[in-house]
This record gives sequence, C-alpha cells and structure tokens, in this order.
Amino acid sequence: MIKDIVQPDSTAESEESARKEIQLACFKVGDQMYALDILRIKEVIRPQKLTPVPKAPEFVEGVINLRGAVIPVVDLRRRFDQPRGEGGQKNRTIVSVLGGKIIGLMVDEVAEVRNFTRQEIQPAPKFVKGKEADYFIGVCQRDDDLVMIVNLEKILSTDEKIDLEQIQTGLNDVAG
Repeated sequence: MIKDIVQPDSTAESEESARKEIQLACFKVGDQMYALDILRIKEVIRPQKLTPVPKAPEFVEGVINLRGAVIPVVDLRRRFDQPRGEGGQKNRTIVSVLGGKIIGLMVDEVAEVRNFTRQEIQPAPKFVKGKEADYFIGVCQRDDDLVMIVNLEKILSTDEKIDLEQIQTGLNDVAG
C-alpha cells in the first residue's frame, strides 16, 4: 500500500513495503495532476455508455457494463468539487478494485505511469482540512507539477461504499 511507502512500518515485512520504488499512474482531473498506485488499477478504458442510477450519491455518474460486470462509475470532478468537464477525447475511466469490488473512476486524462522512490513521496499536506484531507495520502513532484496521490479507500466513506454495493448488487440481481 502507498501508505507503507510514505510512512514505512518497520514491523511489517510485506512485499509492498519492501519496494524501493512505486509505480504511479498519473492522471488529470481539471487542471490538477493526481496519481494512483498502478497495483490498484485493473485497466484504463475509454468512456462507456453510462446508465444513470436513481438515488445514487451525486458523484456517482452511473453504471457501465464491462464484459458482463455492472460497475459503478465515480466522477472524480464531482468528488473533488470541481466544475464538470466537457467530455473531451482524452477522458478515460480507470477501472480499480476497492474493498473487493470493481469501480470506475472518471478522469479527464491519463498522462503516464511513472516510477517514484520513497524519498520522492512526501506525506499529504497537513493544511488540508475536513474529509477531503483523507482523500490523499501523499504528494510527489512530476516535472514542474505536484502530484497528489489518491487514497482510494477514502474516496468513498463507509456509507457511500455501502450505497455502491447496494447499487451493484441490485443491478446484478436485475441483470441475472
């Protein structure tokens, strides 16, 4: 986990904490660059036809059918309280695993995958307050930009994870 890289646990002998480098997928949401541990990503796809879900949290754009699996898609612009984008050619959906469930993350552009050493990753800034502070576990430098490393577990609160599970379960029941 990235947390082990930002704040290594000397008692844990896990393979991940032993890594000297971490591969991060860098992506844009608005004008800001973010990153996610490549090990958390199943694939990156072009935007699919979304089916809206009634009573879903406002940042859930809808669901897609990806090779027979119904996947909720979270719009990171909405999640990070940024204005909605136009839906350009570079938009992508990052398919990730969160708590054993597959989820899609809508982003404006996937830029690249980069290797970072532990020394290049700093803890998230302490001046960020509120629940948004938990969204990020670290920051690193990419050329002239600072890249915020997303904490996938904290993007959704416990209640929101339950809502997504209900959305996914309900749609799978209908489809099956």
